[in-house]
Amino acid sequence: MSTDPGHIPAAKPVIGEDEIEAAVRVLRSGMVIQGPEVAAFEEEFSALVDGRHCVAVNAGTSALLLSLVAAGIGAGDEVIIPSFTFAATGNSVALTGATPVFADIDPETFNLSPESVEAAITPRTKAIMPVHLYGQAADMGRLGEIAGKHGLAIVEDAAQAHGSTWEGRPVGAFGLAAAFSFYPTKNMHSLEGGMVVTPDAGFARTIRLLRNQGMERRYANEILGYNLRMTDVSAAIGRVQLTKLRGWNERRQANAAKLDAGIGSLGGVRVPAVAAGASHVYHQYTVRVPAGRRDALQEHLTAQGIGSAVYYPTPTHRLPPFAGTAQDADLPETLRAAAEVLSLPVHPALTDAELTRIGEAVSSFDLGD
Repeated sequence: MSTDPGHIPAAKPVIGEDEIEAAVRVLRSGMVIQGPEVAAFEEEFSALVDGRHCVAVNAGTSALLLSLVAAGIGAGDEVIIPSFTFAATGNSVALTGATPVFADIDPETFNLSPESVEAAITPRTKAIMPVHLYGQAADMGRLGEIAGKHGLAIVEDAAQAHGSTWEGRPVGAFGLAAAFSFYPTKNMHSLEGGMVVTPDAGFARTIRLLRNQGMERRYANEILGYNLRMTDVSAAIGRVQLTKLRGWNERRQANAAKLDAGIGSLGGVRVPAVAAGASHVYHQYTVRVPAGRRDALQEHLTAQGIGSAVYYPTPTHRLPPFAGTAQDADLPETLRAAAEVLSLPVHPALTDAELTRIGEAVSSFDLGD
């Protein structure tokens, strides 16, 4: 009998029988593109975001892009965003013709620093796009105050934070718009997909036009638009996943608590901090490791069959598409985080034995002085 405990993946998307049955049901119906399943998914997702209007699209990046376009963001405008995030945040701004202006992060939460945001505001600034990174809500109290003071829109990048809250209020329920992603590794998924959330019915209608060639009725095109529709297969899978989201988030939080207990006393490795007022749904469980030792720890874990990942090794402002416009930005906390972060498995499929293995593997690593 093998004694190999098996590989523990960094992430493990769930596609169960419920999801398969939902997809087959839609395929057999013959109504597969932006039909009744999409409408039902939008209505059901609304309950997660304080009853706001929801518009489903084909990807989280599309949700970001359409939110900015509908807000009138374009050439000559600036949008303040973090650099320590996935490139889709910056891409969505640049694709409108606007300029992404990169602000620094809070070293404890990895989310936008309100002080850095305020310092980055210019007469061209039109919006702030906070990212609720790794599953923890950004400081929407301070960011909301800054936006109000300067007359700026807030577009939330909630791609990693389904079900997270700030002072009891769900992410996605703060700004003019918010964008969610349903990529397979997210806390819930639809194979692929996204959702725009807004309190404004007129704004929601504009998103609906933009996602569907500028028309609500066939051949009655009202504005220029894209083809960014969600399929009913994706929506059906998303509806199933949505019913499981709360339980999965609670499991992630319980797993994170066990990892905290197993790793928290280890000198040199800092477990994730949760800000007062925020809730964390642990899309990622991200520790900080002393500079110069992170990669060695990752190799140590790999040798023991434990997956891990670095999100994000190259800050967005240092990526080639932003060369010449942002690479000299003064973002010390962003650069420090990029050199120190390592995300460990925290997904709901983990067993207690696997969580113990992860904690013991981290604890057995020699961090040196």
